[in-house]
Amino acid sequence: MSATLWIIIAGAIATYLTRVGGHLVISRFDHIHPRVEAGLNAVPAAVLTTLVAPAALSAGPTEWAALVVAAVVSPRGGLMAMFLAGAVVLVLARQFVP
Repeated sequence: MSATLWIIIAGAIATYLTRVGGHLVISRFDHIHPRVEAGLNAVPAAVLTTLVAPAALSAGPTEWAALVVAAVVSPRGGLMAMFLAGAVVLVLARQFVP
């Protein structure tokens, strides 16, 4: 097998163990403090920010258009609609805008 495949397998195993480990730790508690729960609920937004922020800093007009559309759709449409709207605008803008 190639080195790339081994890296993918190792990454998958590490991701799985991290998720299972977190679940096992949290499941041992009868009551989760509201601040801990609030912090855990904020993790998806933090991860999304770490993925979007570096791309936004080096983005061109097509990427900014997709970010603006996603930001406008977000409050009304929810998470999936936001991702789909941003992706559609990005794909179309990259195809038709020189």
